[in-house]
Amino acid sequence: MVHQHFALAPNLTVIENVVAGTEPLWGWRSRRSAARKKLAELSSRFGLAVDPDRLVSELSVGERQRVEILKPLYRDAKILILDEPTAVLTPAESESLFAALKTMAAEGLSLIFISHKLHEVMRSADRVAVLRGGRKIAERRTSETSVDELAELMVGRRVSRPTRTAQEPGAPMLAGRDLGFAKGGRTLVEAASFELRAGEVLGIIGVSGNGQSSLVEMVCGCEAPASGEIAYFGETQATASPRGLVASGVGRVPEDRHAQGAVGELTLWENAVLERLKEPRFRRLGFVRRAEARGFATDVITRFDVRGGGPETPTRLLSGGNMQKMILGRNLASDPRILIAAQPTRGLDEGAVAGVHAEILKARASGMGVLLVSEDLDEVLGLADRVQAMVKGRLSPPVPVEQLDARRLGRMMAGVWDEAA
Repeated sequence: MVHQHFALAPNLTVIENVVAGTEPLWGWRSRRSAARKKLAELSSRFGLAVDPDRLVSELSVGERQRVEILKPLYRDAKILILDEPTAVLTPAESESLFAALKTMAAEGLSLIFISHKLHEVMRSADRVAVLRGGRKIAERRTSETSVDELAELMVGRRVSRPTRTAQEPGAPMLAGRDLGFAKGGRTLVEAASFELRAGEVLGIIGVSGNGQSSLVEMVCGCEAPASGEIAYFGETQATASPRGLVASGVGRVPEDRHAQGAVGELTLWENAVLERLKEPRFRRLGFVRRAEARGFATDVITRFDVRGGGPETPTRLLSGGNMQKMILGRNLASDPRILIAAQPTRGLDEGAVAGVHAEILKARASGMGVLLVSEDLDEVLGLADRVQAMVKGRLSPPVPVEQLDARRLGRMMAGVWDEAA
């Protein structure tokens, strides 16, 4: 099994991670020379090149993915299960992975590739099993189906993503100038600048772990920048609190919905109003107006198709995708002037993605400024007016989406961009 989230020890080398748990407990010494030879043979055979003596902490995300795949191969696995293996890879790294998977299949390995990225499924799989509502409802050969049919099978109805139409943006709503941030002695964001205008979606694209999370934390007021400044609605603020930003009209969809987006033990209606308990409509004389809060939650559940229960349902019982829809819905239903959306469709099926995209474009049309932080190329190309790539804590210059395609966007994610763009 190759899990979506890496299970590697960063303080150990590649070869130490690969052989961990495979040697006898009471052996006199490690069989490192034989292990090194086998690892080199596997790397060459499947196109998974990686330096066996490098610390995992020094590897790129793509290289760590190769190590995760080499671990079961080293154990002579005959069946390999990969859960969302391209979620944190650049397009170039994904291409390399697909080539390795094809080689493995040709060598006789059986592969189960779990993904909601239908284009990747179509290009990498021989057969596709479609799950909906916990049941397998169809099976197709990729040579006899299409992305549109798979999307319809997943959702139960025909799905089409909304189309962005051109519109003139308004005044600047949010701007970061030369932002810097460090933690634990590591520089996570360096000299990052951007500007978001009213009626615009500004896309920040990048592979996971390149500083996007820290950038969002600063913009949402959860972390103070070490350098630079942030301006909201044209006014620079030395310090900003999440509570103050919410009150001023800033909505946020955090990347980690479980740790930051919701409190699992609270009900849906409690989570729906949790950030807005100071608003008069939800509070009177220091007490929560429960009827109004439940009504607001019911509207969010209905409008955003949140499945898994009603206003009194504990939020922890929801699937990750439905929790995500609840978090996005409570923000958009409150009509903020700025929406900061980090990975807003992560874990959603194609139908839910189309619904979320429609809501974001509707908000844009109403004059809201949307800062979209995503690792999904199709999402950014479909929603954003301008795009900046974040690589090793630095932001590229903004590029109008009309000048971009998947190939150029992939190069930007890899750190190749034209400074004159």
